[in-house]
Amino acid sequence: MFGIILGLIVLMVLAYLGWSIIWVAPIAAGVVALSGGLDLLEAYRDTYMGGFVDFAKEWFPVFMLGAVFGKLMEDTGMARSVAAALTKVIGTKRAVLGVLASAAVLTYGGVSLFVVVFAIYPLALSLFREANISRKLIPATVALGAFTFTMTAIPGTPQIQNLIPMQYFQTDAAAAPVMGLIAALIMAVGGYYYLRWREKKMAEKGEVFTEPKDKNVLEEENEKDPLFVLSLLPLLTVLITLNILNWDIVIALISGILLIMVLNYSKYKRFVQSMNNGAGGSIVAIINTSAAVGFGTVVREVPGFERLTELLMGIRGNPLISEAIAVNVLAGSTGSASGGMGIALEALGSKYYDIAMETGISPEAFHRIASLASGGLDALPHNGAVLTLFAITGMSHKDSYKDLFVVAVLIPVISVIVVIFLASIGIL
Repeated sequence: MFGIILGLIVLMVLAYLGWSIIWVAPIAAGVVALSGGLDLLEAYRDTYMGGFVDFAKEWFPVFMLGAVFGKLMEDTGMARSVAAALTKVIGTKRAVLGVLASAAVLTYGGVSLFVVVFAIYPLALSLFREANISRKLIPATVALGAFTFTMTAIPGTPQIQNLIPMQYFQTDAAAAPVMGLIAALIMAVGGYYYLRWREKKMAEKGEVFTEPKDKNVLEEENEKDPLFVLSLLPLLTVLITLNILNWDIVIALISGILLIMVLNYSKYKRFVQSMNNGAGGSIVAIINTSAAVGFGTVVREVPGFERLTELLMGIRGNPLISEAIAVNVLAGSTGSASGGMGIALEALGSKYYDIAMETGISPEAFHRIASLASGGLDALPHNGAVLTLFAITGMSHKDSYKDLFVVAVLIPVISVIVVIFLASIGIL
């Protein structure tokens, strides 16, 4: 137990300091292996790399195709077209809602979180300028739309945080829809009204829009973007084929990619570069998550894991509580929703599935809680997506993290608590 806790501390501290989890995870796994009486070299070559390779083998096509799909949406102008059309309908007076809705639609349509940040920022800048809202709220607004309810809560979302639990609980992407929708409402409505409240408070203090120092971010391509209706079709294709036709996520993403290329055939010269960039970007994402899963595999092999399991399973009340705690703590430790959930489910997924079979609690409930819990403490300051968001928007943690924490950490954690409570008293 001491070794597992020490390994988690090493993982969390080094990740927080900005060290890459690609080599932090093996170090932390080594701490766990040595303290647990495992042979260090064998634990790395067989146990750690076994978990690493198994996860990569299972999920690399989804990571790669998802990144390619998002990059093509960005480079063809389709992502920008969808965002611009939505904000035009909503209006500049409701700039926060416009940016939030645009990020949400793109994320729910299958565009990766990192691509959404790049696609939405120029639009957010324009809207916040017209509405005279402080740029300090841009990171939190984008995060609410991309990092929360569309990532983990809305049934059928093709984001990886909603797909990983499927293999552990024998479920589909639309698992526990009522649970997901209630959590989504809490996150979306609660986050939106918090941001509106903050907008008014900042205006009262005289904090309004100021131009960014980097003028390059204001430059946009002169070419005309595709029509909104056509730009929406690839997003709908992924959602419909995945959730209604029940196609495998790989086939669903391929369908979306092919449709983007057909609808933008005149831009074929940029397809190869876009696909190369998307595929290249997916490598880091899949290796980061696989490294975290490898750590979980080593944890599962040491004797202390049985004690850890007893402690988690011994938490009084609904077993969904212990699952939520495990996933949230590990997501916070790794700074990664998918990585933390991967560790937790690799180590404890089979236990929770057995509990579902024994107690009659639906495996779908375990799926949804795992997904929801992964999107809470993951957005702590060392999270990769948070760091990218601040870098793109030109904001610092001091400027904007407090608001981002409320909408992307605090409210999502509250939504999990509410959903578990409703499930525990028999409402769900």
